Parts: sequence; C-alpha cells; structure tokens
Amino acid sequence: MNLINDFINRLGKNLKHQLKWAKRQNLEAWRIYDKDIPQFPFAIDVYGEHIHLQEYDTGWLMHPDDYQKWLDDVCDAVQFVTGLPKQNIHLKQRARQKGTAQYEKTGAAGEDFIVREHGRQFWVNLDKYLDTGLFLDHRNTRHKVGNSAAGKRFLNLFSYTGSFTVYAATGGAVYSETVDLSNTYLDWAKRNFQLNGVDLNQHQIVRADVFQYLIQAAEQKKQFDIIVLDPPSFSNSKKMRDILDIQRDQNTLIDGAMKLLAPQGVLHFSNNLRTFTLNDEIAQRYAVKDVSKQSVPDDFRNKKIHQCWEIRHQSSNAFQAA
Repeated sequence: MNLINDFINRLGKNLKHQLKWAKRQNLEAWRIYDKDIPQFPFAIDVYGEHIHLQEYDTGWLMHPDDYQKWLDDVCDAVQFVTGLPKQNIHLKQRARQKGTAQYEKTGAAGEDFIVREHGRQFWVNLDKYLDTGLFLDHRNTRHKVGNSAAGKRFLNLFSYTGSFTVYAATGGAVYSETVDLSNTYLDWAKRNFQLNGVDLNQHQIVRADVFQYLIQAAEQKKQFDIIVLDPPSFSNSKKMRDILDIQRDQNTLIDGAMKLLAPQGVLHFSNNLRTFTLNDEIAQRYAVKDVSKQSVPDDFRNKKIHQCWEIRHQSSNAFQAA
C-alpha cells in the first residue's frame, strides 16, 4: 500500500506544480508523470478534462488477477488526484514501437475533442489510435516554427495531423505543403486547418510517399524557407514503396529535403529513435546544430523523448543570426 501512496503523492505534487505553469503557457495538454517511480511504469498526460494513461511494456509477468488489481489501483489513484470522472481516464498499453504501430487502431472508437496550445486548437482522440493526434514533446519546435514563419514558405514532411503546419500558417506563412501517405491523418490535418481558420488554397495537403515526393518536388524546383522532417523510426506500411528505417535512410531524406531548402532556410529534423546517431557526412555537408535540449519541453524534463537538429546550407550565415 505504501507504494501506491508514493505514486499518489508524486502525481499530486507534479500536478500542483504544473497547473500554474500550464496556465501561464496557455496549454491544455501536457505531461504530468513519466515513469517517475519505477514500480509504476506509466506516462500520464493531461488533455483538457481528460487523462491519457499509458502503461509502458516492461515485460513484467503478473498473475492476471494481480495485474488487474494493480491497474485498477493506478486508475483509482489518477482519478483521486485529478478529480476527474472515471470515464475521462483513458488507459492504453504502450508496446515497444514496431512497424506502423503509432498509426494502428486500438479497436476502440473514442470521441474527438479539442485542446488548445499557445492559442491554436487541435482535434485529439485518446482511444482510437495508439497516439492521440498531437505529439506533446514537439511543442517547443512547433512554437519556434510559428514564431519564425511570417512571410515564409513552409513544408511539413511525415506531417501526421498537420500540427506544425497549423503553427506555420497561423504564424503568417504565405504558402505551405503538408505531406503524408495516410488519408486518415491528412483528413485529420484538414480538420485542424479548418478549426484554426487556415486557408486550404494557400496551404495545400499532399498525399504522397515522402521519398517519392522529394524526388518530384526537386524536379519541379520547389523551394521552401522552413522544412520540418519528423519521420517515424521505422515503418513497413504497405502503401510505401520501401520499408523506412530512419538510421539507414537519414541521408536520403535529409539530402532530399535540403534540395528543396532555400539558401537562407532551415530544416528542423527530428526523430524519436533512442539509438539514433546522425551520420558524419550530414555534418560535413551542411551546417548542423543539435537543439535537442532546447526542443524538449519542461514537462518532459530529463527525458530523451526525441532528438532534434537545425540544418542549414553551409553557405548560410543564419546560425550567426539565430
């Protein structure tokens, strides 16, 4: 029983500390707990009046009855600390990512609802898919894109539900293309655009395999001032021509994106593969700045949730100005 009390106390302390912070930041979605106590391997996120409760796959073996009792105790603790009704606690098991796991349906329908972040609005669903429609750990980079987008042309690759584009468009980007292979997520992106008053003529949605898109866009001599490249670690989607392995394919993707980048532009490249290392030849070909520490938000403190780089052309003097 002492352990569950420790969990309750930690959760309560985190929530009390972060409520004022989130209000100051104009956030309705943020992380309040991430494996803080090893015996409770969960990631817990606030989404408005809802809680997204993800159990990490630890490989622990427990008797089914004991496991269910443990889960019930955790859910009761979250409900007690947050004061939210039980139906607003959304529990999922987060398996180690394999293939297209982040895009897989859970079998539950769930309800779509809106959360607000830095004055923007986003549709989320805490039940239907493994992920929710909004990656909270990329909040800082979204904000940076929004603050630097005025008058710029923006490209969003592996766009998911288009949140980076929402920031760019509402930040004054004059044109954008939002590229993904999933109709489901491009439809979701369109709804996010409409929710934020984004002009669909000025900000185009493109269904394409990113590898093929990069080739065709280079042939068409397209140019963008800001590019976001945030691929999954691995994907074996049947819609793709080849299997994506970000460690292996980084040169192809980064070189392809840099061909589309304007002389003074910036590429924000990120991924969440814990073992990822940037190839030496990338650093030799381009001006590269590791901004991982700055890009991880305060609510993901001390967690290696992703890595992020700003990449520019060698001829650019933008780093001196940044």
